[in-house]
Amino acid sequence: MKENIISGRENICCIINPGAAHKKWLKKRKLREYLRKELPGEVYDILGSKEDTVELARKLSRRNKMIVALGGDGTIADILQGVMEAKKDNEILFGIVPLGSGNAFRKSLKIPKNTSKAVKILHECEPLEIDLFRIEGRTAGFASIGITADVTGEKLQHPVQGLWGHLLAARKMLARKPEEREVELFDGIDDDGRPFAHKKLNVRFLDCVVGKTHYFGYSFKVAPLADLQDGYIDITFLNISGLKYIMIFPLIYLGYFQRTQKHFKAKKMIIRGQGLHIQYNGEYLGVKDSAEVEVLPRAIKIISPLGCRS
Repeated sequence: MKENIISGRENICCIINPGAAHKKWLKKRKLREYLRKELPGEVYDILGSKEDTVELARKLSRRNKMIVALGGDGTIADILQGVMEAKKDNEILFGIVPLGSGNAFRKSLKIPKNTSKAVKILHECEPLEIDLFRIEGRTAGFASIGITADVTGEKLQHPVQGLWGHLLAARKMLARKPEEREVELFDGIDDDGRPFAHKKLNVRFLDCVVGKTHYFGYSFKVAPLADLQDGYIDITFLNISGLKYIMIFPLIYLGYFQRTQKHFKAKKMIIRGQGLHIQYNGEYLGVKDSAEVEVLPRAIKIISPLGCRS
């Protein structure tokens, strides 16, 4: 029988976002009781700001060997940020029990959305070393620069959140056109599979998608060519109008249209241009005049079905 890698409960902690998925943790008593019984180690359920979650993860990383994140993509991003800031990324084992509404990060790792199945994965599966990347000081598995980040920022200004909030905010896409930006790529591979040391390009795009994970938001297969372990960031430039984006959205959602667009793999990218809207792991970062992205090879060990031996 395969050894349970978390059979001991020492040096393991679980960080829960009580506000995730419309406060599922707070509203569902049976779920809360089940998780408190089944989860390993100490449980921290603190309803605070992003900074509070990052700080808690930073502190707990220094005295634990494993951290389990319970929440959505934002919670996972904040906990990973804390682990990285504590410089414990090479030591910490990371687990995920999805409680959010989007949960795109877990989907790329084949972690079930069902809570009991996800807990079972923690006990039965093995660690997988995956790449992440850093964008403007934030740790991420997915990011975008352009219109989808702009829509995310717009959504935050309105009371309607979740999927409907995104759909309402997407109205601003209708009048948008691709803009030309200066792009530098380092140590990469071009569309034809040819390696290069450095490229400096002027690229027109409505949106630049950067991925290590495949998915974003509600099973949106935004980066179909991304690879969790290839040592590169996956970069796609969508050179279409906002109107066309909306008209062919099903093809973009399923990841088919991205395969027709300008695409690169690189270890580092710098984009320059006024008014760059940026988001990472679904979190709005703001507007900048440049954005730097760099791969973090084998950044973290995550318990996932992809890491299980047959």
